[in-house]
Amino acid sequence: MHLLPKKKKKPSREPYREISPGSKPVKWIYLSIMLWFMGRAIQAAARVDKTVKAEFDALPEGFAFSLGVFPDGPYMVLGKNIHGQVKSLGRRGQEQALDVRITIKNIEAAILLFTFQESTAISTSRDRLIVDGDLSQACAVIRILDIVEVYLLPKIIARLAVKRYPTWPMTQKMIGRIRIYFRAVLGY
Repeated sequence: MHLLPKKKKKPSREPYREISPGSKPVKWIYLSIMLWFMGRAIQAAARVDKTVKAEFDALPEGFAFSLGVFPDGPYMVLGKNIHGQVKSLGRRGQEQALDVRITIKNIEAAILLFTFQESTAISTSRDRLIVDGDLSQACAVIRILDIVEVYLLPKIIARLAVKRYPTWPMTQKMIGRIRIYFRAVLGY
């Protein structure tokens, strides 16, 4: 019996089919609402909490930063005016001149961060955040975010969201929480 060598198949020259990921409208809407409320809460916390105010005071006049999700948003943009007041500057993170841009690499990483399944420190260590700008200013923004999360979230969830849960007196936490929620909802 004689075995003949098998013929080799030629690779096809057909273009490959490109697969694009599906849109995730529910996740996008959730993140949009979270970033909108977080922006208003940071604006309120800058008036209520002395630590947040001190962090913003250490930043230069006209400082602006954004936090958002790559590639298409949503974004939260905040800035400090010449009078030292923190204001929300809208939702367009790519169109403005910003000092610091913190971008979450994809919507799935943003969901992990904003459903408080992992803290900002863990997201950073797992390379899920991109920082464009001065690193010390970006660290100040992250510290502000952590303080605001402690005010907004119940203790059991806030412990997951921050690296170290602070030991504040109960009165400071409850009064600050009420004032921040009140100001964030009313927008001043």
